[in-house]
This record gives sequence, C-alpha cells and structure tokens, in this order.
Amino acid sequence: MNEFLTLNVSASGMTAQRLRIDVISSNIANSESTRTEQGTPYRRRVPIFSEYLMGMGRVKSSGVKVTRIEEDPSPFRLVYDPTHPDANEDGYVSMPNVNVLREMVDLISAQRSYDANVAAFNVTKAMISSALQIGRG
Repeated sequence: MNEFLTLNVSASGMTAQRLRIDVISSNIANSESTRTEQGTPYRRRVPIFSEYLMGMGRVKSSGVKVTRIEEDPSPFRLVYDPTHPDANEDGYVSMPNVNVLREMVDLISAQRSYDANVAAFNVTKAMISSALQIGRG
C-alpha cells in the first residue's frame, strides 16, 4: 500500500527536522562559548540532508535523512574585550561564528518544515482511515 510509504516519507522529514532543531539549539546555546575541549571557540554546526529510497520490491519512495553534521568553516568573530580571560595580547577575543539571528531564522524554517510534515502525515492517516471505513460499509 503506497499510503504507508507516504507516512514513512513524512516521518523521515519530521525526524530530520527534529535533528536540525537540536543542532540549531546547540548552536544558540554555545553562541558565547570561547573555549571548547579543543581549546578553540565553538564552531557552528550545520546538518547535511540527503535523499534516500525506501520501500519493498518495485514500490519505492523517497525520504530524507541527515547524512552528517558539518562544522561551518567561516572565520570566528573578533571582539575587543581586554578583560576577558581568552583575550589575545591585543585584547581581542575570538568568538564563535554563530549568528543568533540567522539561527533563529533557521529555527523558524525547521519548525515550519516539521509542521508541514506533521500535516501531511495526518492527512495521509485520515485517508487510510477513510478507506478502511469504506471497506466496512
């Protein structure tokens, strides 16, 4: 039944967007972290999505998954704060390359994508339920 593959597509989208929201939340939480275990400022992380095929036999459908989480290679921000413990000899502190405004926009986008997948899932579930009701009558 192809409707069940549609449910899987929506579920894979919800899973991917939930992980995207988790990564964005981590970026926001670490937007002021000047020192990690590696001794450098926190580096923004970005999930990378890819398509994959799912299904059995000749009936296949596409889904989405997170293949990896990459670090953003953009440079760190330099902020003048000579009193900061991580300041260099010129008084500048390397701050994470996280722009909180950009993260909030990405968060809204991820939430709306998640909501769209929930709506598609619920519509498909209602169609399956209606088809089963027709079969009973």
